[in-house]
Amino acid sequence: MNCVLVTGFGPYGDEADNPSGEIARRIDGTQIGGHDVRGRVLPVDTEAVRDALAEAIDSIRPKVVLVTGVAPGRAAPALERVAINVRDFPIPDTAGRTPVDRPIAAQGPDAYLTTLPVKAVVEAWRAAGIPGYVSNTAGTYLCNQTFYLARHLSEDSVRAGMLHVPALPARTVEMGSPPTPSMSFDVLEQAVRLAVSTSLLHIGPDLQVGGGSIS
Repeated sequence: MNCVLVTGFGPYGDEADNPSGEIARRIDGTQIGGHDVRGRVLPVDTEAVRDALAEAIDSIRPKVVLVTGVAPGRAAPALERVAINVRDFPIPDTAGRTPVDRPIAAQGPDAYLTTLPVKAVVEAWRAAGIPGYVSNTAGTYLCNQTFYLARHLSEDSVRAGMLHVPALPARTVEMGSPPTPSMSFDVLEQAVRLAVSTSLLHIGPDLQVGGGSIS
């Protein structure tokens, strides 16, 4: 199937309007690069998220899996380079769980590198006038967990990785003064679409799963 999976998260903590989940809802059922896009909003629940993601991957059989999440305080979209096999939550998930130094997959590797073409995506963003960068830490909360699971559950031929988006302007108003960085929803959606379309252009024999191709 010529499909792409884009995931976001629902509300949690102070993030009542999570832009990552809204982007996933907005682009569900559209097409990018001749591929059908399936958007899924995942629970911010460390126990439920694996089954939700596994069901989506198994049913959709995507060529690209793009996990997205919001990172208040970041100034621009950021493609994550590495997911680590650790759950060490700074705040509870929506079920009140706060795992400390717990693995995501007991028998899994210590880390996975992204297989998205992160440098090519950043160049595509810049060509479109969107600032963005490659980040070397996805944290230890649900975003990192879901990024790790996306790589762990996907076949070797699938491009899979994580994109953090900044908060929306209305959210930063709530965070007080001086204001923290923010970005409009339309620009964030464009950044996600460009990440998908650029990743589709890089599907092929150059995919280096073990080393996490970043070409």
